[in-house]
Amino acid sequence: MARARQLALEFRTWGGQRTGAGRPSNGGKPGVPHLRRPALSRHHPVHVTLRIVAGVPSLRTWARFRKLRLALAHGQQRFGFRLIHFSVQSNHLHLIAEARDRQALSRGMQGLSVRLARAVNRTLGRRGRVFADRYHARALKTPRAAHFALRYVLLNARKHAPRTSHAQSSPDTVVPGFIDSRSSAPWFDGFQRPSALVFGAREIRADWRATAEIAAPVVAPRTWLLRRGSRRYGFDIDDTPGDGH
Repeated sequence: MARARQLALEFRTWGGQRTGAGRPSNGGKPGVPHLRRPALSRHHPVHVTLRIVAGVPSLRTWARFRKLRLALAHGQQRFGFRLIHFSVQSNHLHLIAEARDRQALSRGMQGLSVRLARAVNRTLGRRGRVFADRYHARALKTPRAAHFALRYVLLNARKHAPRTSHAQSSPDTVVPGFIDSRSSAPWFDGFQRPSALVFGAREIRADWRATAEIAAPVVAPRTWLLRRGSRRYGFDIDDTPGDGH
């Protein structure tokens, strides 16, 4: 009698050498490592960066920014996450946030990212992924770190665009003396010059109150580092944040 031959079991596998396997490409740019995020203290605010996939037009046009501003406002305070400041640039966003812990930051950013992606796709009539990778987050643990993060976020438009005259102004330029209307700078009261000389702030806040369902797109900080610690070092609206900060 012939001995029965044992057959090898073949398990279905995913990925491997087939074309297109694995995570979608981000254009060759280094992404955020998919490692477990470190623990986060509620006393430490966070500087968050979100980058947009290649091919999406600038986010700084009025039509797109208006939708993004509403999305930011509606996701400003959820799951123990609080949005304190933001800056919308052509292909990325900078945020300053507070969170109860690492899980609260993750849940808050997940919800906010979904709102932002839907807002972008709605204005463009497109579908699909909007963010190039998961968000990058850096905890701000000292007054100096909090100061430079605020300076970097609120003045980020001056880092990316040269100064120009009033006649040449556009959404991608910020003229001397004026704040960036595509940021939360109108709600920041820590500039060195008097509030009356922070040109554009009152008009932007008035426009927001007239058109939005929520009083402001951001909430007031609760951490000592943002309320008081960062105020040890003043900065003006015409400063330009350096690459190292």
